[in-house]
Amino acid sequence: MGAHQAQILSELVELLSIPNIAKDRDHIRRNAGYLKQMLDRRGFDSEILETQGNPLVYGERKIPGAAHTILFYAHYDGQPVDPSRWKQPSPFQPVLRDGKLEEGAKEIPNFARLQKFEDNWRVYGRSASDDKSPIVALCAAIDALKAAGREPASNIRVILDGEEEAGSPSLNPAVNRYRQKLAADVALILDGPEHASGRPTLAYGARGIVTLELTVYGPKVALHSGHYGNWAPNPAIRLAQLLASMKDDQGRVLIEGFYDGIPPLTAEERRILKAVPDDEKGLQKLFGIAKPDAVGETLQEAIQFPSLNVRGLRSGYVGAEARTIIPADATADIDIRLVKETSSRQIMQKVMAHIRKQGYYIVDKDPDDATRLQYPKIARVTWRRSDEGAFRTDLTLPESRRVSRALAEVWGEPPVEIRTMGGTVPLSHLVEALGFPAISAPVVNFDNNQHSDNENIRLGHFWNAIVTIAALLTM
Repeated sequence: MGAHQAQILSELVELLSIPNIAKDRDHIRRNAGYLKQMLDRRGFDSEILETQGNPLVYGERKIPGAAHTILFYAHYDGQPVDPSRWKQPSPFQPVLRDGKLEEGAKEIPNFARLQKFEDNWRVYGRSASDDKSPIVALCAAIDALKAAGREPASNIRVILDGEEEAGSPSLNPAVNRYRQKLAADVALILDGPEHASGRPTLAYGARGIVTLELTVYGPKVALHSGHYGNWAPNPAIRLAQLLASMKDDQGRVLIEGFYDGIPPLTAEERRILKAVPDDEKGLQKLFGIAKPDAVGETLQEAIQFPSLNVRGLRSGYVGAEARTIIPADATADIDIRLVKETSSRQIMQKVMAHIRKQGYYIVDKDPDDATRLQYPKIARVTWRRSDEGAFRTDLTLPESRRVSRALAEVWGEPPVEIRTMGGTVPLSHLVEALGFPAISAPVVNFDNNQHSDNENIRLGHFWNAIVTIAALLTM
């Protein structure tokens, strides 16, 4: 592989240079076309599969005599960007640094001319890790097998999603439409970070997600806090009180029935969770956390439960713009992660019931004057993502054991096996509709600034990803 590093990196840089925000349809089409060409060059029968939204990129490569079929899933869209927060001219102009930006790494100029690259160097750009580098690694793995005179052991099908970071609204209908093209013995999801230990990693499930925007109202217009303080209700305080009613001091959700239907962990399940080599003290130091929430006894156990997270708050003004007012409203954006045993519809109903129990009249748009005068406490609830369920694959299935053995053989140690990872991938419908197991095979560094500014891929992880995927192709 060493002789081809420059060529592989060049392909990654070209792909990263195409903007890939889901709502930017023109550039999304450019991405899809480029990816189709990448698959074509590797001998795939590829095509653009149209959906009600952004296209899927599909490829199939049949292997003579193969008895199994693997479906690889990845996505080519990325999170939105704020270019002003990136330490480079553009998130879509990849740069190479000699380490982590946060540790003072320096940019390496003219890196396209280099032939040798250090493992600790990092490429910075949107989707460098989430999720374009795994796609390039898959193609490079196929190239490496060809150069070694080997063929994959299974038929290969590839599906590349152009809306994952927007919730994949078009994927579920497309699964039904393209059912025959997606059939396989196992789906391997090339998304997400490796375990922080750096060991090869497999995740056998993922949490689902629902999100909502919650707005609490005060006066129709912001009021002078001197003239009307102690008289006009403050929506920021009311929102804080409402949010505080949803969780206790240990981080457990207080919404009635939130944890219903989740059975106690078995002894074997606890063994699996404890086998994950989390350095929780190290993570606390890394993140500056004196004491974590106590929803579970460990990080892995906590992820087995649904969670409620306030991901953003807005009311009035702060800092240099602060003024002495009672705000007109206050808004919180919330995400709720689901596990396999929890229903998104039921969770939504329970959240609404809890808000009403705190004395709020719920509306779905800004209240009119009559509503304001009738109800002392008003909340607008807007549900946004409400159809992404969780999935979990049995670790004892033959397909699960094949995948695990393949990684153990190539790396000389068993992979970290995670029962359920904390994030969400939009494959629960595919798993349920098509009836075959799905396993995540994350390959990128855990400290990649995923979903944040200055996203990156560590080159050592990138080269190892090619080896990992080659092992999966030949299992």
